[in-house]
Amino acid sequence: MAVRAVFFDLYETLITEFANGKRFSKRSYDYMYRLGLSEAEFKQEWSTRFERRMNGHFPDYHSVIRDILDSRSLPYPQEHVEFLYQSRVSDKKIPFHTISKEICRMLELLREQGLRLGLISNCSEEEVVSFGQSGLAPYFDDVIFSYQVGVAKPNAEIYRLACDRLSVTPQDSLFIGDGGSDELSGAGSAGLRPYQAYWYNTFIESEYEKIHQPLHVLDLIESSIEMESTNNETAGH
Repeated sequence: MAVRAVFFDLYETLITEFANGKRFSKRSYDYMYRLGLSEAEFKQEWSTRFERRMNGHFPDYHSVIRDILDSRSLPYPQEHVEFLYQSRVSDKKIPFHTISKEICRMLELLREQGLRLGLISNCSEEEVVSFGQSGLAPYFDDVIFSYQVGVAKPNAEIYRLACDRLSVTPQDSLFIGDGGSDELSGAGSAGLRPYQAYWYNTFIESEYEKIHQPLHVLDLIESSIEMESTNNETAGH
């Protein structure tokens, strides 16, 4: 079946937070001073709320911090929480300033082919504040941020929602992501054809076909067109 739409993951697929194996942001936060928690305690509390941060149970950063502090019977220092929030927003802006030209060229060529483009990102509000003003935004027909829709990858519902919003079927669609959050198997379960973006994150092993360069996505589309043409010719005989 011909491809009508391509859906992408965001972090470590279209943008990256790393260079030479190191995170761009080198900020460190004194959580003990700001919140009364050691860094290890904070990271544990933060990670245990991952799923609820992604699915919108916590609508924003401030509500996550309030929940953490309440669970520890600690006061809510508004000024310090706001400092941490703004610092995190600044950190998350960095990858949007360094979008690869090859990524943009890939998206441009896919649009020239007449394909619909969608984004499906597991994220919280502060992680994507900069998306709308970034060079990526104009390429996409629709964008789904998990915290806004109340469901996250790998739940099949988020992929089906994405297809519905672009008026395509899962069978007509590809999903391309680095493989975090078990997103590739989720896409496959929902009926899309999953491929692993293997140009930024090369540390996740999966059974899915790897794409080593962004522009190689165009080869997949070309192969799909050729296969469709061959099938049509065969059916006509």
